[in-house]
Amino acid sequence: MKYFTIEELCQSETAERLNIDNTPNEEIISNLTYFTDRILDPLRESWGSAILVNSGFRCELLNKTIGGSKTSAHKTGWAVDLYPKNEKIEEFKKFIIEFFKGRMWDQIILESDGNIE
Repeated sequence: MKYFTIEELCQSETAERLNIDNTPNEEIISNLTYFTDRILDPLRESWGSAILVNSGFRCELLNKTIGGSKTSAHKTGWAVDLYPKNEKIEEFKKFIIEFFKGRMWDQIILESDGNIE
C-alpha cells in the first residue's frame, strides 16, 4: 500500500458522529490491501496526483445508516468512492473509464450532482 492506508479507507464522518464502530476484520483488511495494491495504487500512480477517498469500507450498521445497498461491495472492502484532490472531476471521470478498459472490474458509477450518469 503505497498511496492509501487502511485507516483512510475505513474513515467515516457519519460513523464518528454516530459512534459506529467501523473497524474492519482481518478478512476485510485483506480485501482492502489487495484492492489497494492491485487497483488504487496503480490508479493513483497513473493519475499522477492525489486521489482522495470519500467512502471506503462500511460495516453493516454504517451501510444501513447511510442507506447503502444491501449488497454493497463497500461492506466487504471491494469498493471505494474517489475524487481527485485537484478537483478536475470531468477529466478524472474520463481517466477512470480509460484506466479500467481491458481490466477486470464489476462496476464504475460516475456521479455528478448526486445523479448517476
